[in-house]
Amino acid sequence: MKVLIGYDGSGCAGACLDDLRRAGLPREAEAIVLTVSEIWLPHLTRNNHSSEARADVSQISGSATSSAEPVTEARALALEGKRILQSQFPSWEIRAEEASGSPAREILKRADAWRPDLIAVGSQGHSGLGRFLLGSVSQKVVNEARCTVRVSRGTAWKDGSPVRLVVGLDGSPGSAAVIETISTRMWPPASEVRLITIVDPPSAGSPLHASLRKEVSSSSEAIPQWVRNVVEAATKKLQAAELVVSAKVEEGDPKQLIIANAEEWGAECIFIGASQAQRPLEQLLLGSVATAVVSRAHCSVEVVRDRMAS
Repeated sequence: MKVLIGYDGSGCAGACLDDLRRAGLPREAEAIVLTVSEIWLPHLTRNNHSSEARADVSQISGSATSSAEPVTEARALALEGKRILQSQFPSWEIRAEEASGSPAREILKRADAWRPDLIAVGSQGHSGLGRFLLGSVSQKVVNEARCTVRVSRGTAWKDGSPVRLVVGLDGSPGSAAVIETISTRMWPPASEVRLITIVDPPSAGSPLHASLRKEVSSSSEAIPQWVRNVVEAATKKLQAAELVVSAKVEEGDPKQLIIANAEEWGAECIFIGASQAQRPLEQLLLGSVATAVVSRAHCSVEVVRDRMAS
């Protein structure tokens, strides 16, 4: 597995690294920790970094003063991110890299060249270099990357405790890729997955609207057969991976219901599928559902792309 991580030394970036420990990633993998300095920031003041990040960067920079090639601030931050990640994944092969320019563009450019399986970024940053992890940039990476993207938010958890995941299940190739991704990762024992399928109701003014709302909420027999087939197949695959699986079928706005279920259930991450193909309808669906969930969810969100569809 290949993982590309955006890192800027902020608390949000640190939470991103910590969050990877709960992402079910393999014990052996390749990773690049990339720090991007925006070209319009020639110098950074002391207030641009947290006290911890400043201390770490100063230590790394000072240790390299005798080197023939000076260590830039971006390079020092990338090295610090590598050190933290290496302590969490001792068997990983990790490289620290820096770049200058438009942060989202540089992340996407590196991803196109290296072709990682996963890009991990924080939901927002606080430092000068960390501005590249603000929502608008993480959203750009989510929307334009050719691989799976994980937008991380820090949550409280204990080592070895079960993970709770919410999956937006809709029967699409991207949705199938989500189930495949989750089933092949390494989760703590007793980890749980809740499958959420949203049935799009008729318009609110139609005669069928009220009856459908009543049927979906009151009887599993009223659930469309294709929904039952999709849920059953996903449940079997995840149970075979020793995950505890539950399922809910609701009607309404998927953007709101997926987030509400994740928050109510205490999920650590929401998984959503996005087809790799760039047809207009798929772009619309990604923009209207995945983008909204990424920006509004209180937990981490992983947008999984089906590379077989490219």
